[in-house]
Amino acid sequence: MTNPTLQTAVLAGGCFWCLEAVFDDLVGVISVESGYAGGEVANPTYQHVCTGETGHAEVIRVTFDPALLSYRSLLNVFFAVHDPTSLNRQGNDVGTQYRSAIFYLGEEQKQIAQATLSELSQAGIWQGKLVTELTPLDTFYMAEDYHQEYFANHPNQPYCMAVVAPKVAKFKKQFVSTLPLKSAAKT
Repeated sequence: MTNPTLQTAVLAGGCFWCLEAVFDDLVGVISVESGYAGGEVANPTYQHVCTGETGHAEVIRVTFDPALLSYRSLLNVFFAVHDPTSLNRQGNDVGTQYRSAIFYLGEEQKQIAQATLSELSQAGIWQGKLVTELTPLDTFYMAEDYHQEYFANHPNQPYCMAVVAPKVAKFKKQFVSTLPLKSAAKT
């Protein structure tokens, strides 16, 4: 049985392992699933997406309770944990599959995302121009099982130690006083 009050957001901002690990820790997030969106090939595989030939981005699909966490707050976290001025790359991850994108579900999400992008552009937080795509979600394809909860299941994997763990730590430091975190509730 689905809960009609829950909402979904689909975001791309580099490697989905990084984004999933960050969003997993927010109170109000029910689930985070890694996947692919924004491409032309049906049922893409990770190997095919990595070639850059499918047009897909690595994305996360976040199911959240808007009574506990707003879509706007999700976007604020999204923009804080990746570089929205970097075209088709995040750090050493290069290619269109690592682009910054918001795949909106409905007019309300589109309007909130447009307002957020406009406010961030005007605030001049980043030196470069924001390149985040704003696109309606066509189809979300679930990534292979081994990508789900990757950081939680492989914290000692070299990429996770070098890239994901520092991103999660930075996120927690930045948002610990403004957003309730699941890890803070456990202590």
